[in-house]
Amino acid sequence: MMDDSKQAFPAEWESLLEHALEARGRAYMPYSGFAVGAALLDSSGNIHLGCNVENAAYGPTNCAERTALFRAIADGREPGQFAAIAVIGDTVHPITPCGVCRQVLVELCKPDMPVIMGNLTGGRSVMTVEELLPGAFSLRKG
Repeated sequence: MMDDSKQAFPAEWESLLEHALEARGRAYMPYSGFAVGAALLDSSGNIHLGCNVENAAYGPTNCAERTALFRAIADGREPGQFAAIAVIGDTVHPITPCGVCRQVLVELCKPDMPVIMGNLTGGRSVMTVEELLPGAFSLRKG
């Protein structure tokens, strides 16, 4: 895990976090009031935004990370063709993906893909998909 709160992140990662912050502004969260944004960079350099979208029944609620991933797949991107994802929320420490999002990341991304996590006060950390969910159930190989 890279916790780089005091050092500058690569410009590409900071840009991805800025896109995630933009997506966070589109979140639909009338029940929790907790907005999250994500930005997924594909191997062609395209950025796919995602935000959390809540539902009164709770089960149909979708997290920002999954929204970005599903949007990229719907836009014709292939699983495993993603370079990085950034996620941002209003948390004390850099926000981390939930368990369901971690499993979806395992399914659709390479194990060594960086997951860039941030908060609104400049906290930053990075882990790979594999570090986020070690020993994950997956049929995919790399």
